[in-house]
Amino acid sequence: MQTAFNPALPGSGEAVRIFTRTVKHISGGALAIKIVEPGRVTSTADMLDAVVAGDLEAAFTWSGYAAAKAPVFGVFATVPFGPGPEDMTSWMLEGDGSRIHREAYDKLGVAGLPCGIQGAKGGGWYRGDLNTVADFKGQRLRFGRFSGEIVARLGATVVPLPPGEFFYQLQQGKVDGGEMSTPAIDAALGFDKLGLPYYMPGWQQPSAVLDFLMRKDKWEALSASLRVQIETACRANIAWMLSRSPHLQGLALESLRASGVVIKQWSPELMTAFRGKADIVLKEQADRDPDFAAALSNQRGFVGQSVGWRTLSRLP
Repeated sequence: MQTAFNPALPGSGEAVRIFTRTVKHISGGALAIKIVEPGRVTSTADMLDAVVAGDLEAAFTWSGYAAAKAPVFGVFATVPFGPGPEDMTSWMLEGDGSRIHREAYDKLGVAGLPCGIQGAKGGGWYRGDLNTVADFKGQRLRFGRFSGEIVARLGATVVPLPPGEFFYQLQQGKVDGGEMSTPAIDAALGFDKLGLPYYMPGWQQPSAVLDFLMRKDKWEALSASLRVQIETACRANIAWMLSRSPHLQGLALESLRASGVVIKQWSPELMTAFRGKADIVLKEQADRDPDFAAALSNQRGFVGQSVGWRTLSRLP
């Protein structure tokens, strides 16, 4: 099983190791999954194709990599101002999220299981202060698909960069800033050494689903008990990530501050601008793709049903 995440990294990287360990334990050793590090057999973006072709028996990845083949996966991967990890988990496990997710992978010939929920990213690292919409004009920034469209509409130039190149391009001044990952991963990758401010919150990706993939015929060839054990291990992985993340990210922010990083919050003006452009970008995608539109509407409807409870139950 090739992973999209370096197993040495906190959070999503740890989740790869926890998942394989859980599968081995609950199967009584009947199923042992060997972890193949990122890029060893194929590039991370091409892992889905490698699973379909039979070059990989399985993959542990991020839903967003499948969005190039089916835009509906964007609903699971990176919805700006979308659900946080708790609401995403609730939709996936109690709502229609898992069904929509499964059916989308079925169309690609793959059995895809939600196998982790990652919490919010940080808002990113920048070489200058960003307080107004005007400050974005001419900025060369690394962002993902939807968030990239949003900042482009604020006047920035989006520079597509793989994760492994962002640190060095930013260090050398070839880009002016952008997003990387969660605070814990950013700290582990040494971004604190750049001497740049770190912006919060990560409006561009409040949560993301991580997936376990097998080619459909190979998945169906497993015994029913092994399939259930893998599904159970994935649910356990989701629970572990939810319990691990808040404390992990809190410690990471403490570590970043201790190393001299200035943590800033996006200004109200920019948050309003981000949200306004996000609504437009997501509507345009929904207009282009009926599956994306249906999934996004379903997600928003489900999450909206619990707004009253959250408002009344949380202490001021």
